[in-house]
Amino acid sequence: MLPEIRTLLPHTNKMVLLDRVIAVETDTLSAEVIITAESLFYDKAVNGVGAWVGIEYMAQAIAAWAGYKRLLQGGSVKIGFLVGTRRYETSRSFFAEGSILQIHVRCLLQANNGLASFECTIDEAQLPIASATLNVFQPNDLGEFLQPYA
Repeated sequence: MLPEIRTLLPHTNKMVLLDRVIAVETDTLSAEVIITAESLFYDKAVNGVGAWVGIEYMAQAIAAWAGYKRLLQGGSVKIGFLVGTRRYETSRSFFAEGSILQIHVRCLLQANNGLASFECTIDEAQLPIASATLNVFQPNDLGEFLQPYA
């Protein structure tokens, strides 16, 4: 049985943009989101969500993968940071209301210092509609990492 998406993310209520996990493996995770008029970032002018939000869908799928991995190891879900995005490409300017999107992430590289890189895609009806490589950082000790900024 796959875990509830909210148990895998450090986000609070409204900021959990994904609806559910649909598959998880050692280096991959697939999640789903259904675009509705209640979706955060929904734009009535286009009856959908701007495709730029796809980067956040990808980032949350990565966070869910990391959360799942930590829970399997007996740890807890931790905060991470999106460091950068390379080559975000999309075939549309918005995700239309009623769209069922599948977000797929695959870990390409994970260093001991918390840096990682992921290949990400978004599919609709099994057709690719967006892709990117996301670089993320999850510090071992968040408090220690943020101390210089306190």
